Amino acid sequence: MTGQRDIATLLVQDDLASGPVVPPIHQSSLFTFDDVAQMAATFAGENDRPVYSRGNNPTVRVFEQKMAMLEGGEAARGFASGMAAISASILAFAQSGDRIVCVRHVYPDTYRFMRRLLPRLGIETSFVDGRDLDAMRKALDGAALLYLESPTSVVFETHDIAEQARLAREAGAVSIIDNSWATPVFQRPLALGVDIVVHSASKYVSGHSDTVAGVAIGARERIDRINTLTYPFLGGKLAPFEAWLLLRGLRTLTLRLRRHDESVTRVAGWLQAREEVERVHLPEISNRPGGLSGRAGLFSIELRDGVDPVRFCDALDLFRLGVSWGGHESLCFPMAVGLRQAGEHNSLVDFGVPQQLVRLHVGLEEPDDLMADLDRAFATVNTNIQGSP
Repeated sequence: MTGQRDIATLLVQDDLASGPVVPPIHQSSLFTFDDVAQMAATFAGENDRPVYSRGNNPTVRVFEQKMAMLEGGEAARGFASGMAAISASILAFAQSGDRIVCVRHVYPDTYRFMRRLLPRLGIETSFVDGRDLDAMRKALDGAALLYLESPTSVVFETHDIAEQARLAREAGAVSIIDNSWATPVFQRPLALGVDIVVHSASKYVSGHSDTVAGVAIGARERIDRINTLTYPFLGGKLAPFEAWLLLRGLRTLTLRLRRHDESVTRVAGWLQAREEVERVHLPEISNRPGGLSGRAGLFSIELRDGVDPVRFCDALDLFRLGVSWGGHESLCFPMAVGLRQAGEHNSLVDFGVPQQLVRLHVGLEEPDDLMADLDRAFATVNTNIQGSP
């Protein structure tokens, strides 16, 4: 951080460069040199000139510097997607014969990556309840890496990140956390002791549902390891135009997150009082230093028996059916249908997530309109609720 400036100021005031208030797009694959001596010095690491945009690009570099500053890290690496950031980070610190410990209810493709691909590379994964620190301590014995989410996907469990990071350090394991949901506006895991923060920047960092991107942030030594071992060879580079879109999105990040926080609190509270809703899965604000300080717009509801999740979602108008989140629009996603994949057990089945679960994203629309939309949907479905008169 620069002095005591608020994160909102840092997002708007681009203090990383002078000149244009909007960084230019360096839409070039190649950068040339004045002479062979300059080229040789660059290849030797004696300067930081860009060479080829699969390696470094000036527009991407501004985005990486901004994300490192916001998360409190020394360095960052941008990627073409959140999964590119996740896979490159994991593979940089885990190798054949290693074991990973991962909290349950992580992002489904992260789960599938650990279940389907990593075993082919000789890397095994143990899944634990992130709230059970004793179980995590035991699982970490001999593990190379601890992978975290808080709040988790699907059911939005919150964890004691600082204690989890401490357990990883004691076990000699590298800790990685997906901070896409909270963003550095609501949570800064590096300050809690986590080694690497990853984001699906497609979500709130972008905020406009027009970009697919990822980023990893941490100490320079950790990011250098990613840059050396995995990033150059997996090919998941961040393009300059996407980086420019992300920089645009970052300027309004605090405004959007505060609106999501206000709106989701109202909508979730209204849903909690509905007889059709068994339970609302919305993270609680933490009173621990460095804990979760606000709520993003993504949460889930567990519908009562007799309320068909598919018919409910089909009856919605403002909440559109969609698999991503973090943009301006409100979305719904029936988890039992959305996570069903032929011939595959997934985290929904393995960890007993209720079949009546519906994930909702409260966008930037007027909350009263969203509640009216939900009310109309409840009125159109069969609400033969078990136990109702």
